[in-house]
Amino acid sequence: MVDSPFQQVVALMPQHLRCALKQLPQEKRERAEEIRLRQGFLPTVLDGDGEQDVGELVVTGELLRQVLEQASQASAHTVLDQVQRGFLTLRGGHRIGICGTAVVRDGKVATLREISSLSVRIARPVVGQAEALLPQLMEGERLQNTLIFAPPGAGKTTLLRDLVRGLSDGVAAPPLRLAVADERGEIAAMWQGTPQMYVGRHTDILDGCGKAAAVSILLRGMNPQVIAMDEITQMEDVEAMVQAVGCGVSLLATAHGACMEDFQRRPVYRRLWQSGVFRRVVLLRGSGTNRTARVEVVA
Repeated sequence: MVDSPFQQVVALMPQHLRCALKQLPQEKRERAEEIRLRQGFLPTVLDGDGEQDVGELVVTGELLRQVLEQASQASAHTVLDQVQRGFLTLRGGHRIGICGTAVVRDGKVATLREISSLSVRIARPVVGQAEALLPQLMEGERLQNTLIFAPPGAGKTTLLRDLVRGLSDGVAAPPLRLAVADERGEIAAMWQGTPQMYVGRHTDILDGCGKAAAVSILLRGMNPQVIAMDEITQMEDVEAMVQAVGCGVSLLATAHGACMEDFQRRPVYRRLWQSGVFRRVVLLRGSGTNRTARVEVVA
């Protein structure tokens, strides 16, 4: 029997914490999104209802190091020298966010020391959203440039991943060649060269590279029909997207925001909107199992 995502993550924990987590009700285990470990406090499990304390023993620095070493199969010191981005991707697509004291060299975070907390995110692929949405995003066999817009926690990346899968596997039209600029490793969750989250059989992934640079590399080398990326935050990302559209490539991207008015308040989004690149906007609302998606056509 294949372990559930929750079981895979629990296996990384020390014995006493594993026992406490396994005693959670089945429904709680199935809904768990993160296990959070903060030094000096009880562990918690996060789901759509918030955080719940687990067990009776507070988190120590030694426990944090044990989890990190078990997860990475390496010493905590070795791992910390590799986590300038603040997280570690695990087999299965799970990831560990790391906080502590940053060591800064030349204005950039070189490593972390004195770990203070870990956030172990449980990866659960959600398949099926694309089937309902993709017909609204296509014109003929071509994807219209689409922006997924929602506040944090509404499921932007999850939806983006499923749309990539649907386009790549030909859910609403013949399969398209997808290229994913996965800067933070959240879309495909690459682990030793293999995507841990299924993103379709006609999809190429470039992770760990800034989105603007990735777009240029993908345009030159992979001949994509669609480029997908998560969380547009920099003006250079916008310029790269405009360049991609000029090369005949369709775009699929996400951005943070609570409402469409955010495009008028934030310079990057205002430039994005003024560029006239996007023809469809998917607005996400809610959390957990209460998420809704609405497609708006941009005139």
